[in-house]
Amino acid sequence: MNRAIKEATVKRFHYDCHGQFRSHLADFMAAYNFARRLKTLGGLTPYEYICKIWTSEPDRLILNPIHQMPGLNTQAQRHDLCPTAHDTASNGEGQRAYCLGIVLKRGNMGQNEAGLAAGDRNPLPRLRIDAYDASAKPLRMAQRQLLHELTVGVLWPHRARDLDLFLSLGQGYLAVDEIGRPLGSAMYFPTGDDFAMLGMMVTVPRLQARGAGKWLLQRVMADCAGRDLRLSATHSGYRLYTAAGFRPVGIIRQQQGIARDIGPVDAPGILVRDLRADDDVSLRALDAIAYGAMRTRVLDALLPLSTGTVALCDGVVCGFALQRDFGKGTVIGPVVAQGDAMAKALIAPLIRANAGSFTRLDTPVDSEGFLSFLTDAGLVAFDTVTEMCIGPHRRATEGAVTYGLASHSLG
Repeated sequence: MNRAIKEATVKRFHYDCHGQFRSHLADFMAAYNFARRLKTLGGLTPYEYICKIWTSEPDRLILNPIHQMPGLNTQAQRHDLCPTAHDTASNGEGQRAYCLGIVLKRGNMGQNEAGLAAGDRNPLPRLRIDAYDASAKPLRMAQRQLLHELTVGVLWPHRARDLDLFLSLGQGYLAVDEIGRPLGSAMYFPTGDDFAMLGMMVTVPRLQARGAGKWLLQRVMADCAGRDLRLSATHSGYRLYTAAGFRPVGIIRQQQGIARDIGPVDAPGILVRDLRADDDVSLRALDAIAYGAMRTRVLDALLPLSTGTVALCDGVVCGFALQRDFGKGTVIGPVVAQGDAMAKALIAPLIRANAGSFTRLDTPVDSEGFLSFLTDAGLVAFDTVTEMCIGPHRRATEGAVTYGLASHSLG
């Protein structure tokens, strides 16, 4: 295949710049994948064969290939492919987004990149990707199915109920192409007037590193101008967020698996009991200390969906743990405790109640004893994300601290 590509491009044609080569290469690959009929595939094109496999053996694929088709056949102007003398002399002004597979229709590339770190208040209204325009729509409940398609595409476990919760608590944008296919999403969850958590940052795999995620991030950062920000960065998004001005402050460990029946945990001086309705005020106060902000709306939504435990020190609530249905099973979080012993005592009854079923806990705590306890209970290390922020970190590091997140998007 490499030889066929070289013979059709660099060995046959001369290119004045990398932009011309990239454009020709994209045209050749599109023609090969969508028009070239191959004997080895029974006279089908590669794309037709993949669609056939999707129909007959869907378990072999994780994405619907019909959703990966190119957009409408609109063509970028050729002067966008290579810089001209006028472009060079203009010091970066005007249209200069060439040869990267993305054409930004207005403004200049330098302003676009600088604006990301500053929280550009005027993101571009449309984004040119390959041969089609992407537009951003405010995320509403009506877009839940499209948002679900995005999460399935990146193998996130979210169910409809989980997305309904996020959509009810946050705001954001959904990027779609000219025929309505979802390309990416970004949300923010404001808390008060000076803080917001960013989440649900999803870009379809074929467009990652093509500018769609950056464009959406610009929009939510513009909406959150003046606020302290926090997010959980996946490995693929880390460089994007660093370029936007976020700094790493910790690691979130995703522990999950089939919960095992474990015995009670000894925690001297601590009494653990089931959560009651009259614990509401104490629970909210503890969460505000550990989280670094009073997230009233989030707790208003989580408490009716959750069961949990509280820890009493001399008759006063000094820690808590909640759990609710999420994804493939149950997520334990948020969890606030004053030390490993209290955290284990709070979580142990919840894990025991979930014995034999899928359970997950996302923890920012780097404690060998606590992580070993989770592993012994069946919640093994699955993945990590990096917690990043702009402004003060806010999360408490002593006293009542967070041992389990409500979710990566909610913190």
